[in-house]
Amino acid sequence: MDGPRAYLDHNASAPLLPAAREAVVAALDVVANPSSVHNEGRAARKAIEDARRNVAALAGAKPEHVVFTSGATEAATTLLSPDWRLGRGAVRMSRLYVTEADHPCVLNGGRFPADRITRLGVDSNGVVDLALLEMVLAAHDKSEGLPLVAIHSANNETGVIQPFHDIARLVKAAGGVLVADAVQAAGRIPLDMSDAYADYLILSSHKIGGPKGGGAIVAQADLMMPAPLVSGGGQEKGHRGGTENLPAIAGFGAAAREALAALSEMDQVRALRDRIEGTVMRLVPDAEIFGKRTERLANTTFFAIPGIKAETAQIAFDLAGVALSAGSACSSGKVGPSHVLKAMGFAENLGALRVSIGRQTSEADVEKFESALAALLARRTDRTKAA
Repeated sequence: MDGPRAYLDHNASAPLLPAAREAVVAALDVVANPSSVHNEGRAARKAIEDARRNVAALAGAKPEHVVFTSGATEAATTLLSPDWRLGRGAVRMSRLYVTEADHPCVLNGGRFPADRITRLGVDSNGVVDLALLEMVLAAHDKSEGLPLVAIHSANNETGVIQPFHDIARLVKAAGGVLVADAVQAAGRIPLDMSDAYADYLILSSHKIGGPKGGGAIVAQADLMMPAPLVSGGGQEKGHRGGTENLPAIAGFGAAAREALAALSEMDQVRALRDRIEGTVMRLVPDAEIFGKRTERLANTTFFAIPGIKAETAQIAFDLAGVALSAGSACSSGKVGPSHVLKAMGFAENLGALRVSIGRQTSEADVEKFESALAALLARRTDRTKAA
């Protein structure tokens, strides 16, 4: 391995932005509890509210509709609940609808019992079957409660973007509630908290260059919210108890501010992604790039090389100084079949590599990937000749 490593795994966790690091360090010196009313407490509260405004701006929402959590998984588990409140009254969500390609924190249904979860198929591009969604929502028994639909805005493995305005139209027509897992979409495509998009968003700090351990629920309005997952002293308007993690929240807010300002730079990111895909197809003409026939995030490519196991290729890239992944990174050290590819109709044992980049990715990083891929293919050719 020569020279610095190339980090091409931003969908797993984006590099910490300098502004986020500075915000975390500054927050560590704020000694008070944000709920305290003295001067020091007010300083801590101001840091949280500044971050709330930045996160709200990234989501196209109002600051008062942002609830901070410990991460996207907690946000998802909070929202995916049968028990909701409208003012002082109870609202029942009787069934949860997700897609087979969703992230496990959504796919597993949160607080819904397994027999109350309906998993919807996706097509070969990974796009939700809108006709099927319309059909199941039309058949939903509203006498038991409302339908809750939770779908990813953009897939963490393929980068495929879902047609959320069409999804929202169907859900609203059925009188349902729509949750968008916007973890991968945030900072890569514009988000819009309006009737034409979603009722609630799930966000993650470390996916946009903030510190790990921060997330958020973003709502259109806070009139109706799920029963709290974490109860305590009434923090976050009673939606999430426990003293706020000020350093994580401050870093999240700084990353959100940077991400919003940098949305215009996605064309440069896309150019690097397209170069990577061009190299893959030039060196491996029979490679498969998943989701390439539909709209995808500018930073993501997910591909399979015939004859090479994904875990073998991942190790080879790592030894060559290139960090990428074989699918998602939601289970420590685990490389297994992709449930996303299975949902798209591909063979369950098909392995694939995910390259996910960002604004910090350089031409040198891409060149290192290209060299590592060429070396990997040369070794495959040598083994084939020896056999």
